Amino acid sequence: MHRIVSKAQLSPNVTRLDLEAARIAQIRQPGQFVIVRRGPRAERIPLTIADANPTAGTISLVIQAVGKSTKELVALDVGDSIQDISGPLGMPTEVIEKGRALCVGGGVGTAVVHPIAQGLHAKGVHVTSVIGGRSKEWVIFEEELKRLGDVVVCTDDGSYGRKGFVTDAAKEILTAGGIDIVYAVGPVPMMRAIANLTKPFGVHTIVSLNPVMVDGTGMCGGCRVDVGGETKFACVDGPEFDGHKVDFDLLADRLSTYKIHEQEANTCQKDGTCRVGLTK
Repeated sequence: MHRIVSKAQLSPNVTRLDLEAARIAQIRQPGQFVIVRRGPRAERIPLTIADANPTAGTISLVIQAVGKSTKELVALDVGDSIQDISGPLGMPTEVIEKGRALCVGGGVGTAVVHPIAQGLHAKGVHVTSVIGGRSKEWVIFEEELKRLGDVVVCTDDGSYGRKGFVTDAAKEILTAGGIDIVYAVGPVPMMRAIANLTKPFGVHTIVSLNPVMVDGTGMCGGCRVDVGGETKFACVDGPEFDGHKVDFDLLADRLSTYKIHEQEANTCQKDGTCRVGLTK
């Protein structure tokens, strides 16, 4: 059992949980994730390790409450426990040894950018992070990223930072020159836009993919993605890939596969009865 030692609300539907997981905290690397199972018969949920404290033996998970299982997770309180946490899983981030890196995070993806920026900062790389949200209340991990380098905040409505999308700020930084690599994490349309933006500049771009994932060992095949015309498994070959080679259309299609089932699960009552007849 993994006890929750602290809990914080980062945005209207994003929660940070710090949990006891000493062995994972000791060996995790940037880009790696865990698969969490709240209890018996619960869904297995992949979550990036947003931070870790090896001394305290804790890891930080940032959860966006959008479906039944994630809503159940964020409903837990300090002192409650999660039954299973498997990891660290996945390949570590390709971290450059020197130069300048641009990290772009959209929404909850900013939490995934954080450990990448940590790894780069530890190598002495100059890090600039561009992060965004719909409005000020949706911006997360700003202070944490400021400790690792420069930060540019964008909001759709202009309520905080600069008005506009993260792609607008990223384009200005790329145009100024000197960026050796770009890391982008967020919704599929955002990662696609960043990859399209960086390609003419010839800047290597890494994206973190979030396909449907079940076992986390490459056996089920649910997390398969197309990268450069080859089938890859995000859980063992990724989750990070060359953004210029990812088939984003296929990724978006696979992410919508279980949309109707998620809608049905969200309508289930506590007694187990569910509405029927839902349509796309």
